[in-house]
Amino acid sequence: MKKLQRIHYTKNKEYLFVDGYNIINSWENLKELSRENLEDTRLKLMDKLSEYAHYTGEAVILVFDGYMVKKSPGTTYTYRGIIVVFTKEFETADHYIERELHKIGRVQSVRVATSDSIEQQMILSRGGTRISARELEIEVMNIENTISRKTKELKVQSSKKLNAIDDELIEKLESLKKEIK
Repeated sequence: MKKLQRIHYTKNKEYLFVDGYNIINSWENLKELSRENLEDTRLKLMDKLSEYAHYTGEAVILVFDGYMVKKSPGTTYTYRGIIVVFTKEFETADHYIERELHKIGRVQSVRVATSDSIEQQMILSRGGTRISARELEIEVMNIENTISRKTKELKVQSSKKLNAIDDELIEKLESLKKEIK
């Protein structure tokens, strides 16, 4: 893994910071999975947020606490279009997000997903907007449902096109058959 790197922010881009462990401990399905395997749980959250980011166009920065990891310099990497951050030793996700909001200023559109009430107050004071873990879960579920519905519609449409091609070919072949006779 790479060392903790600086994220370059772009004007007129919308950003969503996600407090990873706060979300995992708030979403019931992730909470249950985390009891069995935390790494799989993080990956599942990363996959969901990657799909969400691709659909919405919002830049997602998923932040996990690394403050309990001894001598951890922290790490930042890209996973399927989202930025994943593990904070350095002695740094919480809340502190990392607070620092990044301070850097961004009030120029960009920034939302932060957390159910931590103290963090929510800080977000508002820095010019960001907050979204609770439950609100984010609903947004993600709605997008998953929309994608699923659109995928089914595309399959039906492509199946109809294939059938139409087949019918068209059959008619042409029958026409050729009659001409030959």
